[in-house]
Amino acid sequence: MEPKPSATPRLLLGCGGHFIDAGYEELVVPALWEQQTFIAKAGPQIVDQLYAFSDKKARPICLVPEITGLIQEVWRATWSRNEPRPMRVFYIARCYRYERPQAGRYREFTQVGVELLGGKAPADQREVVDLLVHLLDELGVDYALDAQVRRGLAYYTDDGFEARCDQLGAQKQIAGGGRYDEGVGWAIGLERLLLALAR
Repeated sequence: MEPKPSATPRLLLGCGGHFIDAGYEELVVPALWEQQTFIAKAGPQIVDQLYAFSDKKARPICLVPEITGLIQEVWRATWSRNEPRPMRVFYIARCYRYERPQAGRYREFTQVGVELLGGKAPADQREVVDLLVHLLDELGVDYALDAQVRRGLAYYTDDGFEARCDQLGAQKQIAGGGRYDEGVGWAIGLERLLLALAR
C-alpha cells in the first residue's frame, strides 16, 4: 500500500459543480474494461502497465488505466448515433497503472476530466482549454500552460496541451489533453493537483 494525499470531497464537489455550470453531464465510469480498448489505443506493450487478468469466461479485462480511450469507444459504438452533438461529459474516476510508485505517480489514482465529443474545431478545443484554465485559476494553482506539446498516447491526432506545476519536480504535469478523432478533452491527476495546492 502506497501513501498518498487524500482526494478531499470538497475539492471533488467543487470540480463537479464547475463542470455542471459549464453544461457538462457527469459520466460514471466502470472500474473494469476490456484490455483490447487500451491495446488498440497504445499498442500491445501497454499490457505491461495494466492490472490485466481474465474474467470467469476467459475474456481479457483490466482495471481501467485512463478514461479517454474508453469514452472514444463508447462514442463510436453507441453515442454518436443516439446522443445530440456536441456531447459534453465529465468524470471523476479511479484509475490503475502497474508501475513503480513515486511522488505524484501512484498505482491507484483519481482522474478528473472532461470530453467534448462531436463538436467543431477549433471552437471545441478553445472551450475545453478555457474550462481547464478557469478551474486551475479558481483553485489558486501556480501553473504554466503549454498549448503545443506532443502527447504520449497514440490516439491524439495533433499537438496537445499540458498544465505544469514546476514545484512538483519530475512529476510536474498536473493536467493534459488534446484532440482525437471523436472530439477533444483533458484530464487532471487529482493527487498531483492536491500536491500542487499544498506547495
